[in-house]
Amino acid sequence: MKRYNKHIFICENKREEEHLRGCCALKGSTEIRAQFKARLKELGLNMDVRANGAGCLDACEFGVSIVIYPEQIWYGGVTNNDVEEIIQSHIINDKPVERLKITHPRYNKDASKD
Repeated sequence: MKRYNKHIFICENKREEEHLRGCCALKGSTEIRAQFKARLKELGLNMDVRANGAGCLDACEFGVSIVIYPEQIWYGGVTNNDVEEIIQSHIINDKPVERLKITHPRYNKDASKD
C-alpha cells in the first residue's frame, strides 16, 4: 500500500541572482511550498498528499517549477496565486492545469505524443 496518493515536489534550489537558468528560491518557492502544505492540511488532504521542498529539479529556467507524482506532471512559472487551482483541479479532480504545464520536450513527454 502506498503512503501517499500524490506527491508534490517544489523546487527550492538556490543560485546566484545572475545565473542564466534562474533560481526557484528567489522566485518565492519556499512560500509556495508553505502555502501548499497549509492548504492541504486545511482541506484534510495532508494524509494522502505530500508537499515537499526539493533541491534542483533541473527545470530552473521555468521556475518556480514543481512536479507532481505519480503522474509526473511538470509545472513552471507557479505563483502563490496558482496553488489553489493546482489543488482543486489536479490534486482533487485529477485534471492537470494545462496553462502551467512545462511544454518543453524534456518534460511532460507523454503529452507530446498526442
